[in-house]
Amino acid sequence: MNQNGSITLFHYWNRLRDGRPAPKRSEVEPADIKSLLADTFILEKDTRGEAVFRLAGTRLCAVYGRELKGFSFPSLWREKNQRLISKLIQGVFDQKSVVLITYEGFSRTDRSSKFELLALPLDGGVDNPRCLGVISAAEKPFWLGADPIADALIDSIRLVDPEKEPKFLKNRPAIDVPSLVPSELDPSQAISALGQARRIRHLVVFDGGRGE
Repeated sequence: MNQNGSITLFHYWNRLRDGRPAPKRSEVEPADIKSLLADTFILEKDTRGEAVFRLAGTRLCAVYGRELKGFSFPSLWREKNQRLISKLIQGVFDQKSVVLITYEGFSRTDRSSKFELLALPLDGGVDNPRCLGVISAAEKPFWLGADPIADALIDSIRLVDPEKEPKFLKNRPAIDVPSLVPSELDPSQAISALGQARRIRHLVVFDGGRGE
C-alpha cells in the first residue's frame, strides 16, 4: 500500500477484527476515521447480487461528479475490467478477501489520474455482507473534482493476507493485470494465469513474453 488513506483504514480495520475474518459492520465508528470519511465507501449486494454503493464520501462523489449511493460499483470501470472487478468484490463479500487495486481514471475531457483502492470485508451476516473501502488519488491534479472521472482501467491488483504481513504491506509486489482477463477465471486463477514468478534482487519477474 502506498497511500496514507489505505494504510490508515487497513490498520483500523485490522484492530477492529481482532483476529476474526472481518469486524462486524456495527463496530465501525465514523468518528474513529473522520479524516478518511470523504474518501471512504461501503458496498452491499443489490437484489441481483451485484455490488452497489450503500454509502460514499463527499470527495469521492465529487471525483465522479455524481451521488454514488445505489450506483453499480463495477460500472465505474471499462467494460473489459468489469467482470474481474465484480469477482474481486464478490470475494470480499463471500470469502472475506482483502483487495488492493491501483487504477487509472479518465475524465470526461480525457485527462487522467492514478488512484489506489482498498476493499475490506465487514461481517453483516450471511444475508447482508458489506465491503468497507477507501479510494485515494496518488496525486491531486487541479482539475480533480471539477472534471469528473468517467472511465477507469486497472493497473494492478493485490490480494492481501492480513495475518502474515500487516506491518510490511507497502513492500509487497503488485501483480500487473493483463489487458484482457479471461472471463471464466476467478481472481486467484486470474493472478496465477500470469505465470510463474522469479525474484531477481528487488524485482519480481514473470515467465512469458515473446517466443523466438
